Amino acid sequence: MELNFSGIIIGVATFLVIGLFHPLVIKAEYYIGVKSWWLFLLLGIVSAAASLLVENLTLSIILGVVAFSSFWSIGEVFEQKKRVEKGWFPANPKKKHK
Repeated sequence: MELNFSGIIIGVATFLVIGLFHPLVIKAEYYIGVKSWWLFLLLGIVSAAASLLVENLTLSIILGVVAFSSFWSIGEVFEQKKRVEKGWFPANPKKKHK
């Protein structure tokens, strides 16, 4: 019997990607503001295109996870702005607030 590690690899990678995007959204809103949404859009488009082009199925799936985590982060940047306005997260004192 041969073990197939693809599911475990994809699961761990998904866990790490989601865990990485949470602080990325917080930092992006803190330093750039909601204008950072286009960076997540660009990363999502590039990752989605790459997932279509790579031959390795495991890597293709992981790139798809990165793509859709990026797309999800667009909305989260705007939600993060609301969380900052509520005082749940610190505002950047060097950034102009409207």
